[in-house]
Amino acid sequence: MYDYCVIGGGIVGVATAYRLLERHPGARVLLLEKADRLAVHQTGHNSGVIHSGIYYEPGSLKARLCRAGAEWTKTFAAEHGIPFEVCGKLLVATDAGEQARMLALYERSVANDVEVELLDAAELRRREPRVRGVGALFVPGTGIIDYTRVTEALADRVRAGGGEIVLGAEITAIAETADAVTVSGPAGTWRTARLVVCGGLQADRLARLAGLELDLRIVPFRGEYYRLPAHRRNLVRALIYPIPDPELPFLGVHLSPTIDGELTVGPNAVLGLAREGYRKGSVNLRDARDVLGFPGFHRVAAANVRTGLREMRNSLFKRGYLAECRRYCPELTAADLLPRPAGIRAQAVLRDGTLVHDFLIERTPRSVHVLNAPSPAATSALPIAEHIAAQLDD
Repeated sequence: MYDYCVIGGGIVGVATAYRLLERHPGARVLLLEKADRLAVHQTGHNSGVIHSGIYYEPGSLKARLCRAGAEWTKTFAAEHGIPFEVCGKLLVATDAGEQARMLALYERSVANDVEVELLDAAELRRREPRVRGVGALFVPGTGIIDYTRVTEALADRVRAGGGEIVLGAEITAIAETADAVTVSGPAGTWRTARLVVCGGLQADRLARLAGLELDLRIVPFRGEYYRLPAHRRNLVRALIYPIPDPELPFLGVHLSPTIDGELTVGPNAVLGLAREGYRKGSVNLRDARDVLGFPGFHRVAAANVRTGLREMRNSLFKRGYLAECRRYCPELTAADLLPRPAGIRAQAVLRDGTLVHDFLIERTPRSVHVLNAPSPAATSALPIAEHIAAQLDD
């Protein structure tokens, strides 16, 4: 029997296995991943940003764990030879309404103890001549990294510590008793004293397998990206973000330099009808039924009709997408937007239509389930793992 089993080979799951072995050297730790490699889904399909924690509700798990995670990520990367760059981030206000939201965001950054500079239009233009706005916030501590490489380095540490990683291990049954948890699927059956489920896009289904009664559903949102051509890669020096809508969990279409030298644009946020279907137009009937038959989704849709229609239009028509970018970078053209793989965000939605903004973690006597861990979960992975490990030791 294993001491700990972790389901899910994204960065949060692998970081949890790593942290458990750090806390309990010699423990029997097993990590199960249904794909044939690690970091297949959200971890391997994001912008690669080391977030600073500026956006999040003061006192929330996101606010606390993101701040700690940003420093921990940089330290871990430096220790393991993983390239990263602290390029900073500009959040650009393009009109008076966004400027008001920018000032509110500045106050939140102060409450979250995040270093930030308030810039006027002239200073914004001096720093980024190709960017236009009436003002901006500059967050100097924001960086870029490849989270797949971080996950692989964590996995190497898990194996070096005696942990076992099994790929191609889909889980179809979870049975918890007073003294153990048994997990099983086509690849085998495993018994463990403690279970951690970091299921990402399948988090709600795995929780139900374990007997949790949930009043939520994972709703997949496709985030579609473009990349700019090579001659545009020096267009900006920092990450360039719009001022986000505080009512939505999405940060808007942004310009993101990547650690491998690209400059990307995105993502948008459109409803996905396949939790793991990355091609445009992908439909999985089970996933579609789960979303379209869930009352919470209908309430979200009704409350965000204009936003939803705009995102759908921008997905279908490149010029609509381009217009989002041109608000702060007017020289971009449709020819600049080259294809890049999409990502899918696992967004927990409650039955009453509430979007879950914070990380959400639930427990049973012998298991911990991570039910909502979208961005900045990659940045926060190591502190999330520490939080989980501490709960298991209670």
